[in-house]
Amino acid sequence: MTPRGDDDPAAAHARTLLRTATRYSGARCAALCLVSTAAIGAGLLLPAALGRALDLLLAQAPATRWVLYCAGLVLLLALLDAAQTVLTGTVDARSTAWLRRRLTGHVLGVGPRAADHFGSGDLVARLVGNAAEAGTTPAARAALLAALAGPIGGVVALGLIDWWLAAVFLAGAPVLTLLLRAVSRDTSESAARYQRAQGRIAAALAEAVEGVRTVRAAGTEDKETARVLRPLPELSRAGHRMWQVQGRAAAQAVAVAPLLHLGVVAVAGVLLTRDRLSVGDVLAASRYAVLATGVGVLVGRLAGLARARAAARRLGEVRAEPATGFGVRRLPDGPGRLELRGVTARRGGRVVLDGVDLVVPGGTTLAVVGPSGAGKSLLAALAGRLADPDEGEVLLDGVPLRDLPHADLRRAVAYAFARPALLGGTVEQAIGLGLPEPSPARVREAARTALADDFVRRLPDGYDTAVADAPRSGGESQRLGLARAFAHGGRLLILDDALSSLDTVTERHITDALLGDGPGGTRLLVAHRSATAACADAVAWLDDGRVRAVGRHEELWRLAAYRAAFGEGTESASTDASAQGGVPA
Repeated sequence: MTPRGDDDPAAAHARTLLRTATRYSGARCAALCLVSTAAIGAGLLLPAALGRALDLLLAQAPATRWVLYCAGLVLLLALLDAAQTVLTGTVDARSTAWLRRRLTGHVLGVGPRAADHFGSGDLVARLVGNAAEAGTTPAARAALLAALAGPIGGVVALGLIDWWLAAVFLAGAPVLTLLLRAVSRDTSESAARYQRAQGRIAAALAEAVEGVRTVRAAGTEDKETARVLRPLPELSRAGHRMWQVQGRAAAQAVAVAPLLHLGVVAVAGVLLTRDRLSVGDVLAASRYAVLATGVGVLVGRLAGLARARAAARRLGEVRAEPATGFGVRRLPDGPGRLELRGVTARRGGRVVLDGVDLVVPGGTTLAVVGPSGAGKSLLAALAGRLADPDEGEVLLDGVPLRDLPHADLRRAVAYAFARPALLGGTVEQAIGLGLPEPSPARVREAARTALADDFVRRLPDGYDTAVADAPRSGGESQRLGLARAFAHGGRLLILDDALSSLDTVTERHITDALLGDGPGGTRLLVAHRSATAACADAVAWLDDGRVRAVGRHEELWRLAAYRAAFGEGTESASTDASAQGGVPA
């Protein structure tokens, strides 16, 4: 879609989302429009039928047929109203579900960059609350056509009774038009502010929930509560502003609409005294004037659409974030040679990695070490294309990662993290996540390699235990994450501090398995312990975003600055290095 000249990308994407959501429930929207229009049509026929029945009754003529007509119209209106309610709820639910699926898929396609940009809490608020509000748009638009048909039909009906009645009403119509336009504009602005404040509260709440143990340990519950609720005054102001706009519109409608209604009835009374109208005509004209001044319905519809449009724009902001693109070049057979060429990556306006050149020969193990903030985890993310560099390129067996199809890339690269997200219903499903054909034997073999098999078998239902019901320590969670990476296989295995919560004995056993009969291919380890680095074929020493040196751990250990990267002093470092067979300073 080509954005309008005065639009930003978020608004353009919001319109596209709403238009596509409407097409998704197109048949139901059309049915809702027809049902709503039919209800308006029946509502327009009812005053005429009532007027005709009244005239016949006053003339003491047979009126049974017209009374039955009126009863039938009332029954039809009840049925159409029920159908309208069901269709509105169905379209709202389908549209909301479609928006959530589309936006969730896009967020996952964007990858970690989405959470970095918007914050996980704000993303959840957009995908849950804003999607639900934006999902009301298709049904509201379909019903709005019928809501407009009511006043228009009422004016036409007044004109059919007598053109003077329509002229009186149309004299005040411009005031109503300006009123509706102001309601739409002001509601959109205040709704946007309200939703932004909601997003900030959700983001702060997600941070507080994630760090609840730290908050409890520090005894800062009151401060965290105040931080989470800090946007409440702005939320309150925006909410009050919305109600003020709608309240003012309602008050103005109450002032204008009765005057128009009174004017129509007064002219109808004059025409009655001149025998140009019957009593039934006056009754019908009074009812049509009410329909023609149906500002309350229109105000509600327009206010709802304005809130939905503001919510859709917040979804459009997410949709405007470009998803990660993939190529079509196939990955040739190879040992998993990883190469970073002139890689520069920035985060938050800061250069985290600066011109990194690094080669990991296929089939070898490289440990990446460095002080906190050196860029180790970012380098690990770039190595498997969980993120893209701002400059330079990353190659696997000679092929830039950007040129690989998504399926080929994910088959070739396996990851394990310091805090793995264990997704899936059961422990077995969590370990086999991402496998095209997970088998129990493969899952159990990977668990044994990660030293997770014993504690999994002790769970209430073993591998069939629900993940949520599986009590486990941080180290046991890491072992499940390692098992998932081992089961995945591939030619490149990246462990981003995935051994940090393990005790030294378990870590040594897993490291031996990695370098022995464990998963083959190339291995990139982000390491914080010197024992882990000592087991690697080579170590890349990162410092201030640059590769300061690459070599064997025993050789680098001679440098005091290298030892300091592990946070160890000279004496303890010497003892540790001696225990590992290294060379102390």
